[in-house]
Amino acid sequence: MQEFTVYVDDTLVRTFSGKRIRIPASIKHIQKLKQQGAMLYCWSSGGADYARMVAEELDISDLFIAFLPKPNMLLDDQNVNDWRYLLQVHPLSCDFKSLEDYRLQLTNRSSPRISLNPQPPQNRTCRQ
Repeated sequence: MQEFTVYVDDTLVRTFSGKRIRIPASIKHIQKLKQQGAMLYCWSSGGADYARMVAEELDISDLFIAFLPKPNMLLDDQNVNDWRYLLQVHPLSCDFKSLEDYRLQLTNRSSPRISLNPQPPQNRTCRQ
């Protein structure tokens, strides 16, 4: 079983003039992943309640096993860029990917991190 976190804003919905507009391709993709056995978590910088509310509005709350606030701090002994089993997937790049495709990418990877995000990686440093 693979675990996925799915962000709300600009992944599941876009907000325009105060109205939330669903992003059908992302929703279809997570529905397929769920059918294939993925464990899905929904998170948002607006908090767990906001994530749940949006999922309920989209009638997809049953796809998720939990709703979480998007963390703004991570306490871990390893840099996120060094996580061996982490894929960052941009919503525009996942249209034809299956759960097995993601499993194979994780299994066959030779570099410390694979990013499917079409944007260049940002150099993140710890600032006080």
